Amino acid sequence: MNRFSAVFVTMTLSAGTAFAQTGSVDLNSASAEKIIAGCKQLSLTKQQRQAIAVYDKGGNLVAALRMDGLGAGIMAFSEAKAKAVAHWGFSTAQMEQAITDTPGFADAPHIVTVAGGVPVYSSDGRNFIGSVGVSGAAPVDDAACAVAGIEAAGLSAQRVRD
Repeated sequence: MNRFSAVFVTMTLSAGTAFAQTGSVDLNSASAEKIIAGCKQLSLTKQQRQAIAVYDKGGNLVAALRMDGLGAGIMAFSEAKAKAVAHWGFSTAQMEQAITDTPGFADAPHIVTVAGGVPVYSSDGRNFIGSVGVSGAAPVDDAACAVAGIEAAGLSAQRVRD
């Protein structure tokens, strides 16, 4: 093997190892689909219809579902909830309290104060990896749907601190 080949193989193996280490704490499309499926299942069980948006920690849409019969505004609201959580790292339910506790926070970008936006953490609860926004039912039901989806994917809706 020549020197170039040896360097290339070493770089490829190193990149693969780095991807494997970080890949486990990224929200991928397979996990997003499981989140949506889990949320949808709860929604159907409760005879509700909801729009579900899953974002990665960078604020990028990974997957979404608008259940039959819902308007575009409901979908947009679920996306706004998920995007808000992706930007701030905490639930939209907590944003309502943050507005009270932090002067000026209400004027910050990407603030939503209606429950239904929930952070997604790795299965061990240590790494923030994305967010879920749900809209279409009562806010408490939207939040419960998001949590059910997160748990169905084997992930956590709660952060674990060391």
